[in-house]
Amino acid sequence: MGDILHAIPAVLILRAMFPQSEIGWVIENRWSELLRAHPGANPLREEQPLVDCVHLVDTRKWRKNPLERENRENAMASLREVRQKKYDIAIDFQGAIKSAAVAKLSGASRRYGFADAWEKPAALLYTDKIRVDATHVVDRNKQLVMALANSAVSEDVACAQLPQSDESCINKKLAELGLAHTFAILNPGAGWGAKQWPTERYAEVARALGKHGIRSLINLGPGEESLAKLVEDQADGYAVAAQFTISELIAATRRASLFIGGDTGPLHLAAALKVPVVALFGPTDPARTGPYGTRSIVLRNPASITSHKRNRETEAGLMNISAEQVIAAARQLLSEGERP
Repeated sequence: MGDILHAIPAVLILRAMFPQSEIGWVIENRWSELLRAHPGANPLREEQPLVDCVHLVDTRKWRKNPLERENRENAMASLREVRQKKYDIAIDFQGAIKSAAVAKLSGASRRYGFADAWEKPAALLYTDKIRVDATHVVDRNKQLVMALANSAVSEDVACAQLPQSDESCINKKLAELGLAHTFAILNPGAGWGAKQWPTERYAEVARALGKHGIRSLINLGPGEESLAKLVEDQADGYAVAAQFTISELIAATRRASLFIGGDTGPLHLAAALKVPVVALFGPTDPARTGPYGTRSIVLRNPASITSHKRNRETEAGLMNISAEQVIAAARQLLSEGERP
């Protein structure tokens, strides 16, 4: 989810550079609602605002059972769909072997990617290996597409909206949850355990916000039910847990006054939607993947060491961030938002 959101500003630049070009995006099926509200969406409209074509893949399923007939047929059908478009250029923002392979198999004669790809063998599949010097992923992606320009172009492009559909259902759902008015989103989950701030501290934050008239929505992803319940049970009625589809999460986040969470997809969604963010960082580097383009306060303890090891226990530096620090940061952002 974060990879997709971090690439959107670069694709906006690409659209500005080549306004008459057809742009397609190969995306994992489970994240497709970040590009289109529903399968029948009209391209370059509110329900699919960014790209002309959305090409769906399910590489997780395909890799799990590569010899299964259905998986082979689905993979080949997806590949044929991409190749039929006869794309001239493929751009790999992710820098992974699987994404570089998709670029290669697309049939595009020019394939752009990072010279220092995240997975080094990926660079072997590019025709154009681009060296960038930016630190943040969003800025690196921007520099990658700027390499396609024959002359200087502006990086100052308007922020495109994420897909919009009929949002009456989300309004009803939020009202049923008691969140019809001002609320904050708390996101206790993360990609792996080392990035997860303790649930009891999220509950303490929820109680503090609640006493100042701001209820909290605890967002939970698949498999995060127990985390959300722990926060909800300790929040003294000031927080409620709910699970959303991607489209519903986009709509709910648009309505939030504040987001609090770690380095994970929903945080980057909040930043993309210009929602103020309190970001809790531990083993990952906020200079590289911190909230981008919105008012934010990033909390990271000096004891934290950058590492992408999938450790299950909360990273020691992250444990040193207190609930009081988070509450103070939340109040600061909320008070700033109230100023004329």
